Amino acid sequence: MKTKFIITIFALITFVTACKKKPSLESPPTTEDAAFSVTPSAETNNIVIFTAFKKDAVSQWDFGNSTKGEGISSKGAYPYKGTYTVTHTIYTQGGNISTSKEVIIENDDLTLLSSPNIVNLTGGINGKGYKTWVIDSSRDGHFGVGPNPASPAGLVPEYYFAKAFEQATVDMYNDRYTFRLEGFNFDMVTRGVVFIDDLAAAEFPGSFPTPPPAENYNAPLGDQLGENWEFIDEDGITYLTTSGKSFIGFYAGVRKYQVLKLSENELSLRYLDANAALAWYLRLVPEGYESNTDTSTPVTVDTNKYTLPIDFETVKPIFQGFGGSTDTIIPNPNPSGINTSATSTNSSISLKIYAPGPGTLRIKLESAANSSIFVEKDVNFTKTNEWEEVSIDFTGESGKYNRLVLFPGWSVATAGTFYIDDILQK
Repeated sequence: MKTKFIITIFALITFVTACKKKPSLESPPTTEDAAFSVTPSAETNNIVIFTAFKKDAVSQWDFGNSTKGEGISSKGAYPYKGTYTVTHTIYTQGGNISTSKEVIIENDDLTLLSSPNIVNLTGGINGKGYKTWVIDSSRDGHFGVGPNPASPAGLVPEYYFAKAFEQATVDMYNDRYTFRLEGFNFDMVTRGVVFIDDLAAAEFPGSFPTPPPAENYNAPLGDQLGENWEFIDEDGITYLTTSGKSFIGFYAGVRKYQVLKLSENELSLRYLDANAALAWYLRLVPEGYESNTDTSTPVTVDTNKYTLPIDFETVKPIFQGFGGSTDTIIPNPNPSGINTSATSTNSSISLKIYAPGPGTLRIKLESAANSSIFVEKDVNFTKTNEWEEVSIDFTGESGKYNRLVLFPGWSVATAGTFYIDDILQK
């Protein structure tokens, strides 16, 4: 069987006012300073309001149910009965201190898990208990930016409106975001690299500029697992938050997202830039959902298709580089050993690789029309400056795959130069 593939390679002021008065140090806070009240909400005893007594400190809350909050007053939701230890931590110029209380929830209230937002986000209690979302890369408008505050045009990305697959040169389309009911847990699967605002690069050591047309940065960041998500209602506006280092889509210094639309198959978000008067926009869909069924919406798909095998002699394929990588077809740097060529229903993909050192090659098969449909596997290579043949068996995998993506130095931001030849399907 001959399959046509699109080939892609990834390499991967503060102002100080003069004052003659000597500064004074604040005394360290005491446990009494961290005291707080516990009040059931008006709607249900399973939603509890926690209020700090000390109003001039920064308050953070651990509700004891795998969710967290912040602010002088914050709400904790408890769908299940039980005893929960709530910890309140305050931060002052003199330091920080925590105090805890036990909260007893006497009855289950599963209606807290049955709100439309929770059901749409996670699949609800009658679903799998979790739902994974991806950037809706196949449709126009999946990513954009507009002014903050919004202009008379409304909450729309009037400065920039991404076309389908337009941001393929940055590492955002491969990320996965899983929202779970249990413990309101949130998993961000990054595959090692994320897409960030250039002004936030200092938060991510090792970040590097993205190639055109993007003008921001990619950054190394591993999977953020076991974090938490939460819906927050403020002045009639619903926000979705994530904890820790996790975030959704493009990082611009915040982890609080205004929910513009949340349905079974669409999650549209707006969030503010921490460093500029800008608002960013994202649209996500459930993993595996093909949203681009509207034929009036044009989709740009790479038309450079080739039939394997590729030996770089009879065919000179055009590659699309990602993550700052570049490519060129050159004479074989070392025509010896297993590769003496001049240039550098089958279930396996094999190729020859000439690497600067041992490492991992990731081979990914995906749909060119919908990058959320994919399968990927890793294989190790062991030789240094010597041709080596590697192969990955995709037996048992099924799907409409017509794009081949190669990561010759997987999870290494600056892996060096790799030579690849004789890409086969066998």
